[in-house]
Amino acid sequence: MSEATTPAPRGSPWLFAIPLLIFAALAAVFAKGLFSGDASKVPSALIGKPAPAITLPPLEGLQRDDQPVPSFNMADLAKGKATIVNVFASWCAPCRVEHPFLLAMADSAAVKQGKVAVVGLNYKDEAENARRFLGALGNPYSAVGVDRNGRAAIDWGVYGVPETFLIGPDGRIIDKHVGPLDGPAASKLLAKAAALVK
Repeated sequence: MSEATTPAPRGSPWLFAIPLLIFAALAAVFAKGLFSGDASKVPSALIGKPAPAITLPPLEGLQRDDQPVPSFNMADLAKGKATIVNVFASWCAPCRVEHPFLLAMADSAAVKQGKVAVVGLNYKDEAENARRFLGALGNPYSAVGVDRNGRAAIDWGVYGVPETFLIGPDGRIIDKHVGPLDGPAASKLLAKAAALVK
């Protein structure tokens, strides 16, 4: 006596499409997050907090107006003037792109009047290369601290080079710009810095 075989129940063909639809929805969400927004406005947990305490050596052999260019520390960032801290390196191609805007900042009335200082944090660079870089392109910095091993950059939450921070007269981080400065970004940052000091 033969047993009758019953066919297995067939599922809906839409069951196979569900994982594909979920994947497509997730891909759309990730793509929107990846390609929307301003990359220079990467959030920083340090905004509104005191700038990290750093002790960096000066860039050996660097001179400005026939005087050695000093380094800077936390006390220098809280001396009643706004400070623009630019993280740069000689090997960084975008640093060359933004350099004319830093020179324009250094030549501004706010800097010449002592309301704003422009300082550099030299990141993972050789001293000779950094001096050559500033010698060829011009030195916009009144002080340069050397971060040879990158530890200070980690403390500051640096994602990559270049990055620029605005420090208020009380030593707190007011703003951060990720990537190379352009004309509008540099002007906006300088105006914001000048407005902090009456």
